[in-house]
Amino acid sequence: MSSSADLEQLAEIELQKEEEGSCVTDSPSAPPVSTPSLDPSHPYYDVARHGIIQVSGDDHYGRKLIVFSSCCLPPSHQLNHRRLLEYLKFTLDQYVEMDYILVYFHYGLRSSNKPSLKWLREAYSEFDRKYKKNLKALYVVHPTNFIRIVWNLFKPLISHKFGRKLTYVNYLAELREHLNYEQLFIPPEVLRHDEELRATQKGGPPPSVKTPPPRPPLPTQQFGVSLQYIREKNREAVIPPVMTQTVTYLKEKGLRTEGLFRRSARVQLIKEVQKLYNLGKPVNFEQIGDVHVPAVILKTFLRELPEPLLTFRVYSQVQELLHVESSLRVTRCKQIVESLPEHNFIVAKYLLCFLHQVSQESIINKMSPSNLACVFGVNLVWPRHGSISLTALTPINIFAELLIEHVHTVFGSRCPPAQVMP
Repeated sequence: MSSSADLEQLAEIELQKEEEGSCVTDSPSAPPVSTPSLDPSHPYYDVARHGIIQVSGDDHYGRKLIVFSSCCLPPSHQLNHRRLLEYLKFTLDQYVEMDYILVYFHYGLRSSNKPSLKWLREAYSEFDRKYKKNLKALYVVHPTNFIRIVWNLFKPLISHKFGRKLTYVNYLAELREHLNYEQLFIPPEVLRHDEELRATQKGGPPPSVKTPPPRPPLPTQQFGVSLQYIREKNREAVIPPVMTQTVTYLKEKGLRTEGLFRRSARVQLIKEVQKLYNLGKPVNFEQIGDVHVPAVILKTFLRELPEPLLTFRVYSQVQELLHVESSLRVTRCKQIVESLPEHNFIVAKYLLCFLHQVSQESIINKMSPSNLACVFGVNLVWPRHGSISLTALTPINIFAELLIEHVHTVFGSRCPPAQVMP
């Protein structure tokens, strides 16, 4: 079989076989996945309410994670697939100007909820270079023969460069090598399916992937340790050295760089710079010569703090921001920020003053307060447990945008000590 029609028929047969061999069943009356605080006036409420598409924070290197879950697709007669495509583009449009990652959970796709192959062709043709250029990786989780046949069907349309971005992931544990797994939105059905796969694997279940017990941090450790630890080990420096060094360099060399904080850098280089910092060795950004390296390092430092810079406590307050009248939101942000511990307040003010400075050059660098908020929001605030859903992202981004745009009002007239001002 080699013709397009034959491959399509083969794909359908494989999907039916997979349905017969699994416990996936249709559940037309099943309620959509819970999407907290989703406003019924959302332009794509009819699609968004199912939770098919989620934005789950960043990967290890600051690239936005966008998740598509097949198990959340309702039966085809209950969903307008044209609207699904429009909603996918609507979501991606917020992030395609920066580097991003797609994670596709295949489990749960069945004949009754599967978009047609014609739809897939149209979707691929509509995703022009704008969408493909900054996609850095596509992870297909729990692939089956159906996926491989469809991939062969699309091969003539897919460039070699795009094809290299595809990675098949057989077990969820493998994602830990590539992504911030704890931030990832994984439907319960996918988690159960993964457990079943592992249990039925030939020769018994594979050994469970356990995180080794944490080693005591080095005295020079900078990443993955608390602000307090860094302060104690760095002669009571109020601002962590990673922040002062990256901000100082970026102020001098990066303010007019288009897409600052939107681009990633070579993964191996970022690992090497982190290692130097953690060993207490000097880092020379001048020698590296790429402003995107200190930009990624700054985001990575914030993301790897054991507790977010703005603390776990403010997460619920930020989520309530949508219920505050627009004209009162800056005042509410000021109240939230003033409740922070003093050390967090000072470090946050240092960072936000710098981001405000970046936004002042937005005509050249294209990084408006809104664009910076999309990048930094999830690195400033996240929940104590679980991942950030797409709907929870909206108030976080609004909060971050207000902090950046109105930094002097929000943080008040009280200045941190002169030596820590950016």
